[in-house]
Amino acid sequence: MARHLIQGREIAMPVRIRDAAVCSASYLVRADAARAVIAYSRLDAAEVLPGKALCTLVFADYTDGDLGSYHEFGVAFLIRPPGADPAPRRGLRASLWELHRLGAGAFIHWLPVDQGFTLEAGRTIWGLPKELAEINLRLSSPYKRCIVRKDGRLVLDLLIKPGTPVPGNGMASALDAYSHQDGVTRRIPWSISSRGVRMRPGGALIRLGNHSVAKELSELGLPKRALMTSTVSHLSMTLGEAKEP
Repeated sequence: MARHLIQGREIAMPVRIRDAAVCSASYLVRADAARAVIAYSRLDAAEVLPGKALCTLVFADYTDGDLGSYHEFGVAFLIRPPGADPAPRRGLRASLWELHRLGAGAFIHWLPVDQGFTLEAGRTIWGLPKELAEINLRLSSPYKRCIVRKDGRLVLDLLIKPGTPVPGNGMASALDAYSHQDGVTRRIPWSISSRGVRMRPGGALIRLGNHSVAKELSELGLPKRALMTSTVSHLSMTLGEAKEP
């Protein structure tokens, strides 16, 4: 079993997150703009509709896991599996299904956290783009809110209104994540199980600040109406060892 030493503490693989609350908002954005943002990774943003890519903003409150308790915010893009046809099928649903079947992944472009241990673990073990930021989460109210500030500047203020419950006792998914650090792109196998899932079309309000990441998001076309939002009251996750694809 692989092990990593982080700040004098041994972390065994796979890493387990036992409980977290997670909210996300996904947006259709210009594919050319998305490709420009992630060009450094040498990965290709998937076109889910002609000329459109998928960008997801996510915030999470990790309450129980191998990396401790912390808040996290993420900017991710759906990427096309290497060798897959870049032309989308007719219709959003058909395109997403085909990409899932072929093994599409989520490229993690930006991943600020508010605790130093998970920052070092994320960068060392998986090459994730973690950096320290001020992340203010408000999850106890009917509307879920995340305010991110970095270097004293507002990045964004994101508000999500939960949708209708998804039937069933839980949802499980397996999806490869991708990271890029120091010129190396890595594939991270992970699996997710969730309970208390709510989803809806739209459902998000976003205000951008004056940070450079906010400028990137504005160049993607935000703020705009979200394609879909989701909230998960209880999420567990297992992350495996990163490998070069």
